[in-house]
Amino acid sequence: MYDVIIIGGSYAGLAAALQLVRARRHVLIVDAGQRRNRFAHGSHGFLGQDGQPPAAIAAKGRSEVLAYPTVTWREALATEARSVSDGFVVRTGSDEHRAKRLILATGVVDELPAISGLADRWGKQVFSCPYCDGYELGMGRLGVLATGVASTRFALLISEWAGVGKTTFFINGAVEPEAEQLAALASRHIEVERGEVVEVAGNEPVLELRLGNGRSSILDGLFLLPHTRLNGPFAEQLGCEVEMGPHGPLYRTDETKETTVAGVFACGDAALTMPSVAFAVADGVRAGKSTHQSLVFGSVKKEETKTQRDSDGALPEPNP
Repeated sequence: MYDVIIIGGSYAGLAAALQLVRARRHVLIVDAGQRRNRFAHGSHGFLGQDGQPPAAIAAKGRSEVLAYPTVTWREALATEARSVSDGFVVRTGSDEHRAKRLILATGVVDELPAISGLADRWGKQVFSCPYCDGYELGMGRLGVLATGVASTRFALLISEWAGVGKTTFFINGAVEPEAEQLAALASRHIEVERGEVVEVAGNEPVLELRLGNGRSSILDGLFLLPHTRLNGPFAEQLGCEVEMGPHGPLYRTDETKETTVAGVFACGDAALTMPSVAFAVADGVRAGKSTHQSLVFGSVKKEETKTQRDSDGALPEPNP
């Protein structure tokens, strides 16, 4: 019986673990090696680590956490998590692991538009975060590929990292800007391209967007807002409520990072609306400290459930 099992050993999960092992709690980290930013060359905008390869940051964090004697690392895919009378059970393959608390630091999965060549360049020439990757493109020719209604505003933002008149907004049938939005795009000298994007080609440092009308655009970088989904079936298995973020579902958590299920905490991209390494680390710190304090003082949600059970003799109906 561990004190805490953490599903996900990337930035948020490691940051949470560090707080717990420094409190001498026994922690199991289950990680399948699927960091969201594993495709990127470098991680930027993270104080003290600016420009470092993401894998190097994760490896350093892992070595720091594993230096503590009360942590166990298991490289495996967690396939099931369920509540039991004295805590939680997590399944990896044919093995089952038990803990008093559970932290979901699973991250999310980016779902990219089905355009030939796009996925091959994700994190290298195609990006989602201008604060992470915009500066390195040197005020060059930038494109924004629309994926939904938020993309028009996103195009206005991306033009901050492009030369004047060097931003192109590829609508690609995903959105139709209103007159006021078109005026805002024009005021920032953003070209609107209505042709269908059928292929992303070219080699670093440039890429070529080929359109169905026969035209093409040469760019130094392409940005888009991908739709996302939670990584793993744990929300359904545990009964955790989710809420819709800007790009996909996220675990609903309170200020302590506890989900709607007592004893289950969530952090990182799976519970944040602003993805970045810095935010993930900060979120993991909060989740780790809150989880530890729930072990010391008990879960507020468990006390609320007990109070209701004592008053009416039955447990409340689970949230849908």
